[in-house]
Amino acid sequence: MQRFTNKVVLVTGAASGIGRAAVERFATEGAIVFCVDLQAAELKSFVASLQQRGTKAEAFVCDVSDEASVKACVAKCLTSFGRIDVLCNMAGILRFAYAHETSMDVYNLVMKVNVASTFLLCREALPALMKSKGNIVNCASSSVFRGLPWAAAYVASKGAILAMTKSLAVDYGQYGVRANCVAPGDVITPIATHTAVPEGADFQAAMLRIASVTGAKGPETVAGSIALLASDDAIHITGECIVVDGGQLA
Repeated sequence: MQRFTNKVVLVTGAASGIGRAAVERFATEGAIVFCVDLQAAELKSFVASLQQRGTKAEAFVCDVSDEASVKACVAKCLTSFGRIDVLCNMAGILRFAYAHETSMDVYNLVMKVNVASTFLLCREALPALMKSKGNIVNCASSSVFRGLPWAAAYVASKGAILAMTKSLAVDYGQYGVRANCVAPGDVITPIATHTAVPEGADFQAAMLRIASVTGAKGPETVAGSIALLASDDAIHITGECIVVDGGQLA
């Protein structure tokens, strides 16, 4: 399929995990990809590999939680490619801690990186998306519907993203802009595997509680749903959330 030929797709969190898998999927379907991440070396190496394969791609190192950085990011995408057809917000962080041991610094950091960044990217990209009749795909989490041990701040942030997405769908549908999100669960990404659990926590019991029916999978299993929502195949889908969790919630 070549559903994104000549379409400009801006992806955050593009250097690793679900963001990187999404970029790969968009590239295989003909997209021009504007890849955004804070991990400069990893991002530039990835984008260079895309370019070597013939994909039109550009890297932009950005702190997506910083307003000035986000403004510069969107402006650079428009300067380079003249339009934005899809905004794909996949950047995020996870911090495990019991709620009663979670500092306000950690809580505010999670909300800033996950929620504020999503809002800022949407705010800055929406004028361009209204011109292109484009769409937004945000990243929630299956934990919004079931809960995740030691992750009250993270789950709150993902619930906020889901609610924000629905509001954007209502606000901007009249301008031809769709907004949807994916809710991954039991997906193997650096955000999950590199996050330490609280000392003394029963990790095995917790993981059994949230394990999927089909077993943990890689981020490429989420990329297909992201591409679906971003494509014209989903032209009549907005304000929705596709849960990609291997049956966690079944």
